[in-house]
Amino acid sequence: MATNADSTTIAKRKPVFIKVDQLKPVTSGHTLIVKVVSSNAVLQKPRSSSLSSSSSLNARSTRIAECLVGDETASILFTARNEQVNLMQPGATVILRNAKIDMFKGSMRLAVDKWGRVEVTEPANFQVKEDNNLSLIEYELVNVVEE
Repeated sequence: MATNADSTTIAKRKPVFIKVDQLKPVTSGHTLIVKVVSSNAVLQKPRSSSLSSSSSLNARSTRIAECLVGDETASILFTARNEQVNLMQPGATVILRNAKIDMFKGSMRLAVDKWGRVEVTEPANFQVKEDNNLSLIEYELVNVVEE
């Protein structure tokens, strides 16, 4: 007698790709195809205080880079961490899976945490719209009181 073990497996959903101009503050689960315009290292520090060998230093360091990414609709700053920094080279086209919007000093930043993925893909044939940078828009937290 066959069991229903196969029918209880969760079917993977097809990713719904969105455009950069559709991103909203404090949202997550986005899948986008973007081009990297620029990448600037903002932090590189070793995690451990022991500097025994240079190879272990590289493996245990924390690296953060701010990368301007975008598509034909808009651009936004992407915060690349550790291994992601290597993938975010200017001119590269990447797929950001399960990306989220973090708020930093009132403006939106795109990020991919441990639950998402950054994948380099074949070059896209669009020009990044740099004059519509969503990270330059400042948002203010407003508490709404319902009566």
